[in-house]
Amino acid sequence: MGLVLGDAWLWVAVNWSPPAYLEFYAPDGLGAPGVAALLMAAVAKAALLWLILRPPVAGPMDRRAKALRGLLYLAVAYSLVLWIPIALLPAEVDAASQLVLWITIYILHLLVIRWRSRLLRATAAVVFALSLAGAADNLLDELDLPQLASGDLVMSVLMLSGAAATVVTVVGQWRDGRWSRGTLTLGWLSVGVYALVMPFTFLFESSAGASLVVMVVMDAMALVTTAWHAATARELPDGERIEDLPAARGRLVRVAVAAAVLLPVIMLIQPERSPRLTYTGGSADCYDHVAFGDVKPAEREATFLCRARSTMYGLPPLFPDSLSDQEILAYGRALCRAKDPAEQQAILERAGSQGAARGASPWDLVYVCPEVIGATNPELLRSAEEAQAAEAAWVAEENARCRDPWPRTKGVVQATAKYHLFADGDHGYLVHESRDEAIEGAMDQAVDDLYDDRSNVGVADGLVLVGHVADVIDLCLTVKGLRTAPPRRTAGWDQVTEVPIVSRTGRLTVPEMGEGGEVGAGAPMPNLAIAGKGRYRVRVYVRVDKTGEEQHLVVVFPGPSRKKIVLKR
Repeated sequence: MGLVLGDAWLWVAVNWSPPAYLEFYAPDGLGAPGVAALLMAAVAKAALLWLILRPPVAGPMDRRAKALRGLLYLAVAYSLVLWIPIALLPAEVDAASQLVLWITIYILHLLVIRWRSRLLRATAAVVFALSLAGAADNLLDELDLPQLASGDLVMSVLMLSGAAATVVTVVGQWRDGRWSRGTLTLGWLSVGVYALVMPFTFLFESSAGASLVVMVVMDAMALVTTAWHAATARELPDGERIEDLPAARGRLVRVAVAAAVLLPVIMLIQPERSPRLTYTGGSADCYDHVAFGDVKPAEREATFLCRARSTMYGLPPLFPDSLSDQEILAYGRALCRAKDPAEQQAILERAGSQGAARGASPWDLVYVCPEVIGATNPELLRSAEEAQAAEAAWVAEENARCRDPWPRTKGVVQATAKYHLFADGDHGYLVHESRDEAIEGAMDQAVDDLYDDRSNVGVADGLVLVGHVADVIDLCLTVKGLRTAPPRRTAGWDQVTEVPIVSRTGRLTVPEMGEGGEVGAGAPMPNLAIAGKGRYRVRVYVRVDKTGEEQHLVVVFPGPSRKKIVLKR
């Protein structure tokens, strides 16, 4: 009837839920996969319903067994139909009623089943208690009360203790002897259902196109546990072991259940060329920069996919989203084998890349072919800790290359280090008060002053800007804080300039590289305002030696003069 009357009727007939659910999960209709999944679920659910609706076995039962049968059938009724009206009630009512129901069922399990082992009965009691603790925590969550544990832990307890409760109950049924092999089989299938819940939930949340199929499969799978509860209630009378189902009927049930579980999963398996997108350009994980040495070998390909699809800094991704993960990995390995940038560009153009002109970066390719990239760029194989240690060693080595040009003139404070400039040859470095607002307000004025008289030193309120004369990206810098003005000593220097500066905070310093920085002094710089707040003079010595290395000496001392003096140009 559902096939004749349309998608909505087929959904209601098989999935037993309102058509509004279908409109939410599949606004464009069921489609061929959805129809196929519902038809297979219909066969499986019909077989399971036949088991559920078999009449109870007649026979002697004590009061406890009768109570357990009634409560198990109540749980079955809830799974089939009662959940619909109960869903109209507050969620805490549903959670509380389920908790009370299963507390009673578990207690009766302990009393009715012949466990034939005190240890097994004690184990069952512990497992049942853990399962009920998870249900109680769910009720506390609905009531907005403090929970027993964190959300992840509660979910783990619910899943593991629920499966464990099923396992220990089936073992108890087997040792009791009154339940048939078919009932025991349904119990073990219920354990399998618990094991499949997590992967199917992941599929439901991560595969938008397959969410409807996954939900239909999960709905059919849930009926296995309901059938086990019904079979347990049906065979409760104390007597001889219940006769098993005829072999042909048993095989039919097993085939139907297996088809409902496996065939929709097979339908989700796509052809090898169908795009499977682990990441897209908008994935948040694509902006997490992790050093190669910190990435587990099993995660390297995923990291390459992440970076290859990244749209960071507004650049187009290296590969379009029309390519599957496996195609991108193949292109990545081809890029590793390319002999020159021209061959890389040709490979990227063949892949449809919008970034073919910029080529592939070894920082990206190292995750897909570390043996190739590491041969020419071994530093890319380091972990973050190793890279930091190598950077510190390199900075220390660079600092050691610099010498104090005035070794006999000791300052109250002083330091010598390699100063690393901006790679684009920006103006130079600052002697300033370390106040951002002071820099923002005076920087333009200092730049204008630096170029006006070609002294290579610009001055503004609370800030001195020192330029470099050679085309360099770093220079050797020595700073000294003196109590009085030193002799001029211009011999051996190319430029010497003296300018005024005011410290309103009692602090004058030179920027340092800092952690992860690329610009600044490679060693700690002292406070050059040794007399506290007030006026100072800053004398800057500059020269370039025969090797092309530029050396600077900055001397700071108290002085009231406001004049800029060029001592040597």
